[in-house]
Amino acid sequence: MRLLYLNPNATEAMTQSMVSVARDAAPGAEVLGWTNHTGPAAIQGPEDGEAAVDGLLSMLPEARARGVDAIVIGCFDDTGLGRMRAAAHCPVIGIGQAAMSLAALHSPRFGIVTTLEVSVPVIAQNVAAYGHNDACVGVLASGLPVLEVEQGGAGVEIRLAETIANAKAAGAGAVILGCAGMSGLRQSLAAQTGTVLIDGVVASAAMAQALAHH
Repeated sequence: MRLLYLNPNATEAMTQSMVSVARDAAPGAEVLGWTNHTGPAAIQGPEDGEAAVDGLLSMLPEARARGVDAIVIGCFDDTGLGRMRAAAHCPVIGIGQAAMSLAALHSPRFGIVTTLEVSVPVIAQNVAAYGHNDACVGVLASGLPVLEVEQGGAGVEIRLAETIANAKAAGAGAVILGCAGMSGLRQSLAAQTGTVLIDGVVASAAMAQALAHH
């Protein structure tokens, strides 16, 4: 089975870290990762997302030629998901969608920890569109830019841990890491916070394989 992770932004390091996490989560699949080199360096808000869609669509013919069985949009905003689904030859899911679906199965109440405030409205719209308004206690911004999260470090983990604690205090039984750049920090943050953390890259690896089988 061949899974393709498409990074809507132009930062190759994010693609590579995402693919590394996905390969660990789906050892029986071949996991590819492609970067949208015409997109913004990071997706932070609706304008960045819109600027990335044409680049994502342009990769679909090659995905078909390579015999990809499922495509995952590797941005928590699920950038261009509707248009990609309509145009692709195979199932397409987003890491945000996958994370919310898994969190809803795990706990009746979940929270989402994201990067900047500018990202909150897009994610909140997706929460509503996917039918999770009643389950989601809130979308909490950490105040950290996407590329700073990707770089990691003690300061980043402290800020994220604080935001995770705020989501728990609001009643979340599980907390979603609302940025692909947080994927590599999940295990460390889970140990620090004692919280069930849902990562969209891991969740999408399982769900993409299930979809490809049907």
